[in-house]
This record gives sequence, structure tokens and C-alpha cells, in this order.
Amino acid sequence: MEKGLTLPQDCRDFVHSLKMRSKYALFLIFVVIVFVFIEKENKIISRVSDRLKQIPQALADANSTDPALVLAENASLLSLSELDSAFSQLKSRLHNLSLQLGVEPAVEAAGEEEEEGEEEEEPPRPAAVGPRRHVLLMATTRTGSSFVGEFFNQQGNIFYLFEPLWHIERTVSFEPGGANAAGSALVYRDVLKQLFLCDLYVLEPFITPLPEDHLTQFMFRRGSSRSLCEDPVCTPFVKKVFEKYHCKNRRCGPLNVTLAAEACRRKDHMALKAVRMRQLEFLQPLAEDPRLDLRVIQLVRDPRAVLASRMVAFAGKYKTWKKWLDDEGQDQLREEEVQRLRGNCESIRLSAELGLRQPAWLRGRYMLVRYEDVARRPLQKAREMYRFAGIPLTPQVEDWIQKNTQAAHDGSGIYSTQKNSSEQFEKWRFSMPFKLAQVVQAACGTAMRLFGYKLVEDATALTNRSLSLLEERGTFWVT
Repeated sequence: MEKGLTLPQDCRDFVHSLKMRSKYALFLIFVVIVFVFIEKENKIISRVSDRLKQIPQALADANSTDPALVLAENASLLSLSELDSAFSQLKSRLHNLSLQLGVEPAVEAAGEEEEEGEEEEEPPRPAAVGPRRHVLLMATTRTGSSFVGEFFNQQGNIFYLFEPLWHIERTVSFEPGGANAAGSALVYRDVLKQLFLCDLYVLEPFITPLPEDHLTQFMFRRGSSRSLCEDPVCTPFVKKVFEKYHCKNRRCGPLNVTLAAEACRRKDHMALKAVRMRQLEFLQPLAEDPRLDLRVIQLVRDPRAVLASRMVAFAGKYKTWKKWLDDEGQDQLREEEVQRLRGNCESIRLSAELGLRQPAWLRGRYMLVRYEDVARRPLQKAREMYRFAGIPLTPQVEDWIQKNTQAAHDGSGIYSTQKNSSEQFEKWRFSMPFKLAQVVQAACGTAMRLFGYKLVEDATALTNRSLSLLEERGTFWVT
């Protein structure tokens, strides 16, 4: 009788054990299914949120306003952010519960792998190496800035803009000198700050004709910026739409400023060149802005070479100079022309002296480079500039430099960036009349001595190939 009673009890225990295990198994399966479902919903919400973030920021002051607050007016992004936060918290709780119950995260990964097979996800952007840098190549016209700017344009992780201040100069009229010069510098400075923060909409009021729906066919020298001519900024070509400054190696539709701003934010670093911002002291607010990590590279060139190049490139503006050279009986050049030349040299000199004094706000943020040194040793100077900027130099840039500085002859066009550098930088000496060199030396002598350019006393010295007009100088940078 006792054996007959014991057997049913064992069976009952066994059945009870099976029921409990089945409940735990069903519970675990339920947890995994909910976990995968939430993860999938979370991804969908993230994609929608990313799409909403593509809505352009307000033109007034986009970077001083939190984008989430701008979009919150429509309650779209704010609601999604709250949902995203709630899902993240629930996901975390489920993850902890699964660990307590012995469910490995690999189960989740396996489920996601099957789902992602249906729709390929966009590969994640590689993590940036080091902090985001903001590099300003500060120069004047005909100093080789287009060539040096290519050192940064050719690097894939740098968003580079070519002369964006051109639009401001064309739209806003400033007379040279005095308060007007200070006013223009303030406008240029404020535009530069917004550009460094990837607020490209700041240019729209200055582009003529005005962009429509953030689309423009008139972005100055768009083809000189790789970032504006690569995917996804290069949209499909539109027939019968003429773009004045089109991309060089591919056909693109009108520039979409919104896509360009997004591309700027995706890049690791930002660089631009400006020949219209000459007063270094006005850049102090940018150097002290916690959102920026500014690096200023001031590029200078022998003023005699600069004038010789300008008289060819901008012949219409230098008719007075040419008339004076051609008229043997005219001994004096018009004083206003000399004063303009002197003013240009002095503004460059004052900025360089400020940078070399190493004020606290500029310490570690300023580098002075002579174009002649770049022309003689382009790869070495490129490495020095990148080291100063705190950006690793890639083989892509080195290959471009090797290819474009060993050309059999200079590239065609006044803005060509293909140079036979070792022969180019002193070619001006052998065609410049000595009396023209004398005028430049009298107006710019102080700046020339600061930068290490030798003055000549006669025409023979000017054209003497064995006489170098450069004093050897070390690298001018502040550490």
C-alpha cells in the first residue's frame, strides 16, 4: 500500500516540475520577443528622428539655438525624444532582467541580424580622432592661397570652403580704411564664426540671386570645394539649369545648402580660406568661443611677387600702374595707389606681429607661413601645417602634393593649383621693371624685413639668379 501511494506522488512532482519549467521557458521566450520588438521600434523612431533633424535651422542665429528646441515648436522632435528615452529605459530594464534570468545578449544580436537582412543599414561614421579643429587660412590675393588651400581640400575628413566671404564683399559695400575697414572685419568675423559652426545658411542673404528653398546655382567657386561636389551634396544633374561655378569632375544639380550643412557636421574637421579677413585681432572672439578650436595659418608672400601677379590677373584694376610703367616721362606714381599698397602691407604686418607676440588668446593657435617656403618644400610645409592644426596628414594629401608640384609646367589659368613649385616662386624677378620693385620696397620695406625678404639696390641684383631674395627662417608657429 505504501509503494502504491509513493508512485503517484513522484508522478505528481514530475508533472509539476515540467509545468514550472514550461512557464519559465515561455516567460523567457516572451522577454526575448518583446526585447527584439522594442529594438526594432527604437530603430524606426531613430530614423524618423534623423529625418526630422534635416529640417533647416532658422536663418537668424541657427547655432545659438538648440535644434531640438527649434523643432519642438512642431512638437515632432520633442515627442520622439521622449519616446526614444522611454524605450531606452525599458530596453535597459529588459536587458538587466534577461541577464538575471540567464538569457545571453547574443540571442538579441541573432534576431537583429535576420531583420537587418531585409534592409541594409547605413554604415556608422568612423569615430573622429581627437577634437574637431577649425582651420582658417588667412591670406591676401595672389599669395598662393588657392594652392595651399588644396592641402586641406584634398583630405577626406575635412570640410573645406573656398573663399565664402566673396559673397559678402560683393553684396556689402565697404570703403577701404578707417571705420569702414573695421566694420567689414566685424561682418566677416561673424560670418566666419557661423560657417565654422556649419551654419551655411548665413551665406544665403549675400548670394545673388537669393537661393530658393535653400537651392542655389551661384555658390562662388563651388568646384574648388570637394565637399560640395561629393555625395550626398552632389544631387542629380538638372537639365537646362545653368550653374555658374559648377563642379569640375562631375555634373551636379544646384547646391542644396541644407545638404551641405549636414555634410559639414559629418566631417571631422572644418577649414576655409579667406583673402578678405586681414585683421587678426578681430578673431579673438572666435579663438575664445568654447564651441570652436581655432587654428589660424597666415600665408604671406613677397609683396613684389604679389604685385607682379596682380597686374596680370587683375589687369583692369592696375591700368594706372601699367600706364606709369609705359610712360618714361612720368616719374611719380599716383599717391593714392602707393598708399593703397602701403596699407595692404601694413595690415598684413600688424597681424603677423600680433600673432608672433603670442597673446594668451592666440597661444598655440597661430602659424605664419611664407609661400616661398611652401613652393620650395611643399610636402615638408604641409606636414608642419597639419601638425600645427593637430590633424593627421593622410597619404591622399601627400600623393596630391607630389603629383601637383612636379608638373612639367604650370597649369593654365590664373587660379591654377598645379605648380612647378621649385621654379615658380621667383619667376616674377626676371620680368619686373626695377622701378616697380623700388616702389614696392619703399611702401612695404618694414613688412618685407619682418618676413625675411631681401631688398635689392639695382636691376642687376633683382635678376641675379645666384642671389637669393629670401632669408632663411625657422617655422613661425606659436606653441
